[in-house]
Amino acid sequence: MRRFELIAPCHFGLEALLKREIDDLGYDITEVADGRVTFAGDEEALCRANIFLRTAERILIKVGSFHAETFEELFQGTKALPWEEYIPADGRFWVAKAASVKSQLFSPSDIQSVMKKAMVECLKEVYHKEWFPEEGDSFPVRVFLMKDEVTVGLDTTGDSLHKRGYRKLTAKAPIAENLAAALIMLTPWNGSRILVDPFCGSGTIPIEAAMMAANMAPGMHRHFTAEGWTHVVGEQVWQDAFEEAQELVDLDVEPDIQGYDIDDEMVSIARANARLAGVEKLIHFQRRDVAQLSHPKKYGFLITNPPYGERMSGEELPELYRTIGERFRGLDSWSMYLISAYENAERDIGRKADKNRKIYNGMMKAYYYQFLGPKPPKAGRERL
Repeated sequence: MRRFELIAPCHFGLEALLKREIDDLGYDITEVADGRVTFAGDEEALCRANIFLRTAERILIKVGSFHAETFEELFQGTKALPWEEYIPADGRFWVAKAASVKSQLFSPSDIQSVMKKAMVECLKEVYHKEWFPEEGDSFPVRVFLMKDEVTVGLDTTGDSLHKRGYRKLTAKAPIAENLAAALIMLTPWNGSRILVDPFCGSGTIPIEAAMMAANMAPGMHRHFTAEGWTHVVGEQVWQDAFEEAQELVDLDVEPDIQGYDIDDEMVSIARANARLAGVEKLIHFQRRDVAQLSHPKKYGFLITNPPYGERMSGEELPELYRTIGERFRGLDSWSMYLISAYENAERDIGRKADKNRKIYNGMMKAYYYQFLGPKPPKAGRERL
């Protein structure tokens, strides 16, 4: 099989988590940088990474890298890359995104324009053409400039990996599916433990948890741009990866996962999304105000994305977070994991978090507050 260097971008602050996921898939990490992890793999790795990784944004084939401080150096460096190994004569190609940090070249639109011209010049020489119809498969390119080092990747994914395909309806300011998965994975929760999201909105956190409990790969029900690149990745390789994902699903599990929201419409939307994800029977959704939050069992987890920022006025936030704190204190031996950009979250909850972690929710800096409860007794010692 053909081998690649693959780049997996992710939310800032989640690089270590993504690295662990890639390690678990069995691939060798070659670099970890801010917002992305690079690893080595073959065609199978490309397919499996797209289908199985829960915290990645997309999977790029690294076409090459070079140093560029001027547009001429950018042009020549781009032109010298082996585009003919990936893009056929009828391929549709463009630079979908350019990002620049601490580099001489910083205008995304100019970088995109220069690189597109360089790609055309390269392919003119290879295919002996003066004009390209660009009527075939899509080959979007993404480029990162960091301190004048240019890294060029070919996007195999298409729509971001956070788009699992189940969320047709959303709440206001919804949390991305891959970030929701990451929040769960940053806790000790597993399918045998209780999980409650008291601000579930369109159901993303409970749905991601249910998919984990059922061992359901996040990308198994969607399509990827590179599925059409049969000269790069064989059709059978994709088919085998999808079949592997299907065989691993276990819908006979019986997790205790609950999602609450004060809005009846949101509860209906959450149920509809869970049905589309294939995990409706694994989650209990209901309308419930956070002020009514309670649970008879011990050692559960609250994992949630409560309102902050545009979702609620500043005057209402202190009372809401005081209520969260009161209800959490009433849950015997539970742990709470809460992402928020509200600067007085700990003060109003009434307890300093045992840990917190800076995570970017989109472009908004937020903190993942971790209020840790006691560990449950070991099996066999727990009183019934």
